[in-house]
Amino acid sequence: MKTHYNIIIAGAGGIAEAAGLILTEWSQVPPTIYIGNRTLKKAEKVAQWIMEGTTKPCKVIAFHLDSVNISDATKTIFKNGDALLDCLPGSLAPTMAKLANDNNLHYANLTEYVAETNQIIDLAKNAKTGFVLQTGLAPGYIDVLAHYMFQEFCKQHQVDRVDKLELKVGALTHHAIAPHFYGFTWSPIGVATEYLKDCIVIRDYKKKSRPALSERSRIIINGITYEDDITSGGAADLPDALSDKVKHLDYKTLRHPGHYAWIENQLKGLKATNNPIAKLQEIMLNNIPNIEDDQIIIYAAVEGKDTKGILRRQEIANHIKPQQIGKHTLRAIQTTTAAPLVQAIQWLLETKPKGVILQSQLDTKRFLNGTFITPVYGKIN
Repeated sequence: MKTHYNIIIAGAGGIAEAAGLILTEWSQVPPTIYIGNRTLKKAEKVAQWIMEGTTKPCKVIAFHLDSVNISDATKTIFKNGDALLDCLPGSLAPTMAKLANDNNLHYANLTEYVAETNQIIDLAKNAKTGFVLQTGLAPGYIDVLAHYMFQEFCKQHQVDRVDKLELKVGALTHHAIAPHFYGFTWSPIGVATEYLKDCIVIRDYKKKSRPALSERSRIIINGITYEDDITSGGAADLPDALSDKVKHLDYKTLRHPGHYAWIENQLKGLKATNNPIAKLQEIMLNNIPNIEDDQIIIYAAVEGKDTKGILRRQEIANHIKPQQIGKHTLRAIQTTTAAPLVQAIQWLLETKPKGVILQSQLDTKRFLNGTFITPVYGKIN
């Protein structure tokens, strides 16, 4: 940030603290940050953590944020704010978006939830400020990267259609033990949701819906074998934007081999329960440990024929580890999720667009080479 702003962060979890630290540490002019959470003590703890972790002078203020009963003090904060970073669970995204719209705040969120995203699109279509939706890692960065690769492939080979556009991301531990071959590095409910909700894909140039975890395969990335399968939300709006230009498009989540077979066993008979997402989350929490030492694996590929009929494929793979920012070391899932969110807010504040901006509508090269993106992901040529 080159100008001072008042930025509100809704939530006090790992992504909220990472976004706050990145904003203070990497902005030329650190903003005043307001951390809002339904538990004030947790917000205060995160505010203190940010101030202790940055090397820059900054002001971080905690406040009580109740999504149902908005206090006068909270109303004042929203009235004087410039932007809202929504780091709350996806189910609350429409509520936060309405608060942003009512107070003329720029808004960005992380959620992979499709229904809630559609609600916000309707709510903010005539907004006076900009709303960038689904701008974390996946959905988010991976979609901008894939769209960039599609654009560059078409330009290089002078075509307007391709056969495949593949998006794959894994938030993984370095080691994996039987029987689940997994460790939690981020929200358990997010994992359960993407495993159970239907996925939007492109097949034969048409947008279609497929059941989650119904197209498992294996891939070798930098010499290491992973298994992948389609999961919900990660494709963002690319199936809408590219349905007549890409024959086959999907987003797949990368896992260590053996994990999906274990999940498949847990899902037997689960969909008949009243709340399968909550039940799967409970099963996973009882069996799978939380692990701090994480890694992010990113893979995107575009494939198609050039004007001479030669089949060509271009790939980008990235391996991101925990990173020190200021005086703190952040997990890979924190930096890779928070950096696109902060980049989106910077772009909104600098360009001041109005209405909803989806992932396919972002300037791909500008976003991928943004101030907050490149220290985490590296630069795109």
